[in-house]
Parts: sequence; C-alpha cells; structure tokens
Amino acid sequence: MVSNLYRAANFLTSAALYSQIPSDTGYEIAFVGRSNAGKSSAINALCGQTNLCRTSKIPGRTQLLNFFQLDAERRLVDLPGYGYAKAPGAEQQRWQRSIAEYLNQRNCLRGLILLMDIRTPLTEYDWNLITWCSERNLSVHVLTRP
Repeated sequence: MVSNLYRAANFLTSAALYSQIPSDTGYEIAFVGRSNAGKSSAINALCGQTNLCRTSKIPGRTQLLNFFQLDAERRLVDLPGYGYAKAPGAEQQRWQRSIAEYLNQRNCLRGLILLMDIRTPLTEYDWNLITWCSERNLSVHVLTRP
C-alpha cells in the first residue's frame, strides 16, 4: 500500500547544472544506479503513479537531476545513470559532473537508493558509492530489479 505522502508526490523541477537545483533545505533521498537500472520506474512504483517520472527502454534518457516534492520538507531525486548511455560523451560528462557536485555538496541529502539489475553484479563504481556513503554516514539501500 502506498502512503498518502508518496501518492501526493509531484514534479518540482529539473536541473542540468548544480547551480539550478532547489535550495539546500529539508530532506532528500536520491535514486542512483547504472543507466536503465530502473531508477525512474522505482520512483513511480514507490509513489503509486505511472507517469510521475518519465521512463524509457533507451539507456541515458534521464539527463537532468529531477526533483519530486513529497511535502514542504521532503523530496525524492532521480539522478541520471552512469555507465552506458545513448548520449554524446560531452553530455554524459556534464551530467556526471552535476551528479558529483550534488552528492558532494548537498547538505539535505539523507540517503541513497542504489538501483541495480540482478543480472549485473555491482560494479567498482557501485562499491565506491557505497563506501562513500559509509564514510559520510549516509544511508544507502540497494534495490534490485529482475
């Protein structure tokens, strides 16, 4: 059963650059993982909505940091994936820089949901991300999809 808090989630904004994201207040949980791991689909399922996040079968469709408001204090953040993506290299580098800035500078970030495809083992990048969270006392939960 989906909580009313999640069911009421709505799109807040998208940001191509760290300087464009909402103010660093409240609480955020970010969804991270390889391209096409199911981050956007997981947010849709969690919120009991089919079209809250745009989804695609093509890796690399999420190219912006997408913010979804749960209430005045809480947000979910759909981050672009890492690894293979059908996007130019320069674009991939831009969004990876934005992700790095977000993860390293965001004070309201409380934890990560790391999405992975059960057919693909955690990569070195995934393990580095888990270690990074541990060093910063951030919660990290690994969510697998079949």
